[in-house]
Amino acid sequence: MKSVFKPADVVELIYRINKLTSESQPLWGTMNVAQMLAHVNVSYEMVFTDKHPRPNAFTRFILKLMAKKMVVGPKPYPHNSPTAPAFKITDARDFEVEKTRLLSHLNQTMQLGEAHFHNKASHSFGRLTADEWNVMFYKHLDHHLSQFGV
Repeated sequence: MKSVFKPADVVELIYRINKLTSESQPLWGTMNVAQMLAHVNVSYEMVFTDKHPRPNAFTRFILKLMAKKMVVGPKPYPHNSPTAPAFKITDARDFEVEKTRLLSHLNQTMQLGEAHFHNKASHSFGRLTADEWNVMFYKHLDHHLSQFGV
């Protein structure tokens, strides 16, 4: 799998993101392109901000038990798979604002590097390895860029 920690792979992701326009249409799903960018930004908001409350211990246990393998494992996400409430974006979003935020999050993640993320506690799954963080970030973004044909 490619890596959000490797500059060449991040350049490729940026290239793909820059192919999106505010008029890009999904190949599946209900989100428009601005909502998709906002949706993808949630993963980074959970790392870099306090915007989303952390689930209680019981919910974290259930998430770790039921969802962690799908989120940080190598198997691709199926189309139209369910998402956690914090990731559901239904309101109008500004394409350029969300795109700029995503590019900033990608660059921040790459600059912080694998060492910063290794054994860092995630919002929902406890401590993750750098590889698990990478799978979570890269797989999710790749899934949604593919959703919009880029």
